[in-house]
Amino acid sequence: MQVLGEHIDHPSADTIYEEVRKFLPRISLGTVYRNLEIMSESGSILKLETGGSIKRFDPNTHSHPHFRCVKCGSIEDLPFGIDSSMFAGTDEDWIKGRKVQSLHVEYTGLCADCNGNTKS
Repeated sequence: MQVLGEHIDHPSADTIYEEVRKFLPRISLGTVYRNLEIMSESGSILKLETGGSIKRFDPNTHSHPHFRCVKCGSIEDLPFGIDSSMFAGTDEDWIKGRKVQSLHVEYTGLCADCNGNTKS
């Protein structure tokens, strides 16, 4: 959790493993994967299963959208929230019989670096 909390780039389990090994050299990759799964199932962290093939992890558990670069694969938090309470008690036809438990919004495109719009 400490290593994940130091990241804003939504690291993969492999990245977290490499960093944890610096101070726990005997830890296994399986242990890191299991603990990340346990933390995501308990709601301590978010597991991002985005359009990419690698699962990424986010210490920010508040509802918020992400931006994924289709070129380099980077994932960023976007600076506005998502209000999933808009589904509570609704009578909209499409919601009948369903219970929304989570809401995930991902925007895709080119990040500032890949788009050539970096600020110096």
